[in-house]
Formats: sequence, structure tokens, C-alpha cells
Amino acid sequence: MEKTFNELGLEQNFIEGLTKQGIESPTEIQVKAIPMGLDGADIIGESETGTGKTLAYLLPIFQKIDVTSKDIQAIILAPTHELAMQIYKQVELLAVNSNSLVKSTSIIGDVNIKRQLESLKQKPHIIVGSAGRILELITMKKLKSHGVKTIVIDEGDRMIDENNIDGVKAIIKTTLRDRQIMLFSATISLKVVEIAKTLMKDPEVIKVGDKSVVNPNIEHIYFLVEKRDKIEILRKLISATKPEKAIIFINKSDEVEITTSKLRYHNLKVEGIHGSSQKENRKKALEDFNEGKIQLLVASDLAARGLDIVGVSHIFNLDIPENSKDYLHRVGRTGRMGEYGLALSIAVERELDFIKNFEKDFNIEITRKEIHRGEITEPQIIDKDRNKLR
Repeated sequence: MEKTFNELGLEQNFIEGLTKQGIESPTEIQVKAIPMGLDGADIIGESETGTGKTLAYLLPIFQKIDVTSKDIQAIILAPTHELAMQIYKQVELLAVNSNSLVKSTSIIGDVNIKRQLESLKQKPHIIVGSAGRILELITMKKLKSHGVKTIVIDEGDRMIDENNIDGVKAIIKTTLRDRQIMLFSATISLKVVEIAKTLMKDPEVIKVGDKSVVNPNIEHIYFLVEKRDKIEILRKLISATKPEKAIIFINKSDEVEITTSKLRYHNLKVEGIHGSSQKENRKKALEDFNEGKIQLLVASDLAARGLDIVGVSHIFNLDIPENSKDYLHRVGRTGRMGEYGLALSIAVERELDFIKNFEKDFNIEITRKEIHRGEITEPQIIDKDRNKLR
């Protein structure tokens, strides 16, 4: 029997707020995490992209906020500006829909710091942002963290890697000794668990779903081509499938603009995002993609990590990722909320071993197809040595 939000211990105004978002029943990660979060437990939570992790930690935070206090009571850390702003928008939406007096602000780098200082004067209860800028403001004594009761580390596998761990630790040290720490990610390695445990007090480890199972609503196909033909095949596949909203993944960030330009040459509505994109350009590209003003988004894994974009119908792998985790993250952008998704990989001969690994690791079938006269068809010739990939 399915659990209800009421059975999880949530107050009625938050349940009504969720209803306004069209959310009637909790997901598995929410069923497991919300009661623990309300009890103040430290949590390490692993659940696939698109399963409701953000609300799994936000709802307990909201319910425990003392709105009569002027202290910052929760800090949510995210590895990218885009993910931080996504979380912040959900915070704002939940506050409005539940008629809550919880106040929040976003604190991210590469943004006018004076504006952020002004927002802190409004005495927000929740801060969402990047570790670097938040730590900078704490060091400047402009952001007072002594009253923080909860810290969330989103996309935890990235937030506590060697590039970010020092900043996260420094922020934690400035908060209450008995604070609550919750770490969530789509994939969590044993190494991440070990590091996370050094930051926490007897954390509860929650793992939802089998990592070896990809969303069953997604169909996986691949095309075997020569490297020089990849862009042309991609263009033909876009024409054949007519995606409403598609993400095209490539492996190297420095090739995003080249790929985008080649597609734009064929009058396709396309933008690209990569790690070194100017912040305003990235923001504009994502807004246009979300609003349907552009059909295609070209992205590297780093740029797209953590993005929660509604209505992605197709994923194109122009380059095949070398590890299975990246494939999982890519295809997890489509087939959400019960919708059908299609993942199309354009591979050269040397990339076939990667595809075979994905099949084995996730227990899926990635079917070989061809594009012929504008239509996707069964292959006319199958390599006997690759029979399992036909």
C-alpha cells in the first residue's frame, strides 16, 4: 500500500502546496528520507535523477524552520550555478504554494556581491548556493552561519570530491555542533560514503532503486558510423525523429561550440552549454530550451550535470561516454514522470565496447539501427561478431 504525505508526518499546508504542483503522492526516496529528515537524522541518500530528491530534503527543512527567528537555519550546497538556481526556484515555489513565511535567497559566484549582501539583509532562513561564494561571505562576516541547523550537500559525489571538499568542510565548521547534514546524489560510491561519514554523526544510508536498472520507459538504440559522418547522421536523425526537446551530449567541452555551429548551419534551433560558457549565455540558453524557444541543447556531461529539464523527449549521444555512470546520467534526462524517452547513440567501431558495457551494467538492450532515406530501419547487414548488439 502506498504511503501518503500525511503518513510521513508533513503538515497540511505543505501537502496542499505539493498538490498545487500536481504532486499527490511521495516517491520512494521521499518516503524513506522525509521521516528521517524530520527526526533530525544525518542522511546519505542515493536515488536516480528525477526521483524527487530535492523535495525529500526540502520538506523536512521547511517544516522545522522557526519563521519567528531571523537566523539563517539551512544551507543547501550545489556544484553548479544552474542546479543551485533550480533548487532555489523550488524553495520559492514551495514557500508560495504552502503559504509559508519561510524566506530564502541564492548565493552563487560570478554574481554581483552587493546584490547578495542586500538580499542577506532580508534575513533569509534558507541559503542556496555554491560553496565558494557562501564561504567567502562567511569569512567576510556578512553571512552569519552560527544558527544553521541543517546543511544539505546536493550532487554529493561532486561536492565532496577533491575540488570541493575543503570548502564544504570549512562551511560545516562554522555551523552548530549538533547540526544535521544530508547528502544526496544519483550515484554514490563507497569512497563518497566513507568521506561523508567523516562529516556526519551516524548517518542513515538510503539507497533507492537498483543502479543496474535504467528507467524502463526509455528505448535505447545505436547507429554504427564512420567518425567523419557523425554530424550528418545526427542531422538526419533529428529530421527523422522530430524531437520536441532534445539534448545532444558530447565528451569534450571545447567541441560544444563547433557542434552547435554545424547544426545551426542547417537552420536548426540549437544552443550549446559547457563549463567555460559565460554565465549569462548559459542561463539564456537553458531558459530558451526550457521554454521551447529552441529545440536542441548541445552539452558536455559537466555542463548538464544536475539539470532538471522538463519534457526532454530525446537524448542523442554524439560521442559515447567511456563510463557507465555518465551514460546513466545522460539518459536519465528523458523518460521522466512516466513519459516515453528515446536514447540514440551514434558510435564508431571503437566505441562499441562501451555500448556493450552499458548493456551488461544496466541489464538493458541497446538495439542497432540504421537511417535510410530519412527513416530509422533495421540494419541490413549485421556483424556476426557483434550479434548481441544487433
